[in-house]
Amino acid sequence: MTNAELIFDCGNQHGEGIFWNAVDGLVWWTDIEGRALWSFNPETSEGRSYPMRDRVCCFAPRQSGGFIIAFADRISFLDLETGEEGKICNFEPDNSETRTNDGRTDRQGRFVVGGMNEISGKSNSSVIRIDETLEAETLLVGVACANSTCFSPDGRTMFFADTPDREILAFDYGEELSGRRVLTSFESEPGLPDGSCVDADGGVWNAEWEGRRVVRVNPQGDIDAVIDLPVWKPTCCAFGGPNLDTLYITTSRLMSDEATLAREPQSGGLFAVKPGFKGLQDSPFCG
Repeated sequence: MTNAELIFDCGNQHGEGIFWNAVDGLVWWTDIEGRALWSFNPETSEGRSYPMRDRVCCFAPRQSGGFIIAFADRISFLDLETGEEGKICNFEPDNSETRTNDGRTDRQGRFVVGGMNEISGKSNSSVIRIDETLEAETLLVGVACANSTCFSPDGRTMFFADTPDREILAFDYGEELSGRRVLTSFESEPGLPDGSCVDADGGVWNAEWEGRRVVRVNPQGDIDAVIDLPVWKPTCCAFGGPNLDTLYITTSRLMSDEATLAREPQSGGLFAVKPGFKGLQDSPFCG
């Protein structure tokens, strides 16, 4: 086992959606319930927050600059410098109980976003994909809480978790999803599968919600590395830094009482570790 260390005590309410942007050399993530985007410069150890009017659940940089952002109820382009927003589409406008949750770009630069039912927990949300034409297509339905969306190094496999099911799935990934199979089960794990990323060797790194750790699942479906954290609720992880050899981990203070936060004052902070693996740079959004 290896321990992750706190590198930025940002105190997020619910840190999520982390990624490394090689263009600006910054780690980016969102505090969903804190309604802010955050960046961290590993060279200077300086962080910065950007207040948002609405909750941002996941986002990615664009080839042409700015970000594509999954707000809770819509997908938009956003220019952080000007605050200008260009809406692409609404997310599940006929379902008042769901919002966007987890997502990232695939190897072709298309934005894949999954939702969750945050009111009743019903399995009635979906996963959509937005391509360079800005058309949205549905990849999955019957989802309760989308998480762990990430892609194999060759882009031909998509990994995904519907968190309440306590398993990470693998799909053959192309114009549609096929070949559904279980990569690994979390039934005997201390936590639930939350956000994931993939390393250069094809291993899936998953943040275990309420499990105090991040685990690596190798291509055979076995857990072969464990990163311990001093806080209850890891949420997402991403490789970053100039050599893509640092694993950055977001955490949450959501639904933690005062006694828990007194015991775990670093909850909501940004953690990092060098686990002995290297990651892959995500593709910027292609549109």
